[in-house]
Amino acid sequence: MPTKVAIFASGSGSNAENIINYFAQNETIKICLVLSNRSDAFVLERAKKYQIPSAVLGKKDIEEGSKLIEMLNFYDIDFIVLAGFLLKIPEYLINMYPNRIVNIHPALLPNYGGKGMYGHFVHEAVVAARETESGISVHFVNSNYDEGDIIFQAKCPVLPFDTPDDVAAKVHELEYIHFPQVIEQVIRTL
Repeated sequence: MPTKVAIFASGSGSNAENIINYFAQNETIKICLVLSNRSDAFVLERAKKYQIPSAVLGKKDIEEGSKLIEMLNFYDIDFIVLAGFLLKIPEYLINMYPNRIVNIHPALLPNYGGKGMYGHFVHEAVVAARETESGISVHFVNSNYDEGDIIFQAKCPVLPFDTPDDVAAKVHELEYIHFPQVIEQVIRTL
């Protein structure tokens, strides 16, 4: 019986698509659902392209829980991947999926994490602080933004002349290389 995975994403979904492609031929790990909190998120188009069921639930529905729980049960979801999902994960969901919800953050946690620190805001902060390196952190999700146990980190240099866009490109490359592999490793240890 394969491990059934849901991907939660709020935006474009490039990481989600990369994960979908990585597991496309995998018999033991299946992407079964893409969920977004935004009806205009391009990740929904990506899910459609790969014929993966998708759904939109607003913040209120996610916080309240009954619709989300019903959906996760319907698809028999075993594991959740956050790939650019911008809402805080409610406590009930963390309790339902202990050490079965992972997130990727575009910096080396514990630095540049927390509420409001996502995407370009992170890269701008890294450049403004004149950091010499950045990277990615894959971590378990707990009840605080970006504070769950770190599973994996990968680094990239930040050069003195790098712009936030330059840093973003380096970080995205690390995400595409490592995130699917780390997800697979975590699922295999369940």
